[in-house]
Amino acid sequence: MPLSLQDVRDAAAAISGAVLNTACLLSRTLSEISGAQVHLKFENHQFTASFKERGALNKLLSLDASQRQAGVIAVSAGNHAQGVAHHAKRLGIPAVIVMPRFTPNVKVEQTRAFGAEVILHGENFDEAKAHALQVMAQRRLTLAHPYDDDKIMAGQGTIALEMLDAQPDLDVLIVPVGGGGMIAGMASAAKAIRPGIEIIGVETVRFPSMYAALKGSKPEFGSNTIADGIAVKEPGRLTLEIIRKQVDDIVLVDEGDIEEAMLLLLEIEKTVVEGAGAAGLAGLLRNRARFAGKKVGVVLSGGNIDPLTLADIIERGMVRAGRLTRLQVQLRDLPGSLAKVTAALAEANANIEEVHHERAFTHLPVQSAVVDFVLQTRGHEHVKQIMAVLEAAGFNTRLHNSE
Repeated sequence: MPLSLQDVRDAAAAISGAVLNTACLLSRTLSEISGAQVHLKFENHQFTASFKERGALNKLLSLDASQRQAGVIAVSAGNHAQGVAHHAKRLGIPAVIVMPRFTPNVKVEQTRAFGAEVILHGENFDEAKAHALQVMAQRRLTLAHPYDDDKIMAGQGTIALEMLDAQPDLDVLIVPVGGGGMIAGMASAAKAIRPGIEIIGVETVRFPSMYAALKGSKPEFGSNTIADGIAVKEPGRLTLEIIRKQVDDIVLVDEGDIEEAMLLLLEIEKTVVEGAGAAGLAGLLRNRARFAGKKVGVVLSGGNIDPLTLADIIERGMVRAGRLTRLQVQLRDLPGSLAKVTAALAEANANIEEVHHERAFTHLPVQSAVVDFVLQTRGHEHVKQIMAVLEAAGFNTRLHNSE
């Protein structure tokens, strides 16, 4: 039986009040940037900061009394684990979460804090999954699959009901794709309500499993991605069947596209999204001509990101925008030379963040030095002005950015 609109409506009724009906808001600035009318669905505002708790709760509510008493088991190193753990605790259902051994400690502790028993096993997801199936059989637990389950898909599909309730005339829904649970559920609901609506999935170039499955090609995988929440090597069997029939296309984005989207959401919308959560916006921005003039709904699927990773992304984004730049200046190694350079930089309104003075590791003649400056600037044009000021003051200067 394919997933029906009624299945999704039943899920919406079941989870109502326990999961947020998150805001679906027009972003004027992102609309100007992209050329489309962009409506953002803020699933990063859920209690566990991800859409995953919709499906998790719908699955848990479908269990009978004996299943509830025995408990559930899930394999996840991320948002699904927290969704299952949080709602299982609320409902008094024992939850076991199996995670690969290398899972970051912060995720392990967050899941434990939600009241679940965490088992760390295996070097990767597949090994963790194999162990989970053993534990499930031994303890007679019910598996809460992250995506390949009708109840999970129906729960995730409630996002489409809310988006079309808020904006009934959306032309396109753009949805991040990992295992495919969210897009399968959303497409099943949205196409039934509005048959002409376009459903577009977004995967990363490094993990194009669903894209390859639809094209009938063999996917090549990267070692890692900033969008770890959608880094799935094998699409769901049930989800793939629905996606073949209901989803119009899947587009690919690279790491830089996702970083740019994360930064735009932070700067413009003042909202934190994880890599997977920004994939939808990245897909829109990479394919602007395709969506120009259309009314587009973009799901911001989650906001669980390590603050240090976010700091790295902000810094890299500042470098790309020219707002953080590295200049290499040659000077005579004499008293007062450095003061003259810094005075010239001050005159050009550049703020010095770091200075590295190099005498030995250089091909310049003795009594010469190279100084690397990391500067805060207004952008690429300002960098050109700063270099012109330094050259005019007699200093040989070159841009020394990694790009």
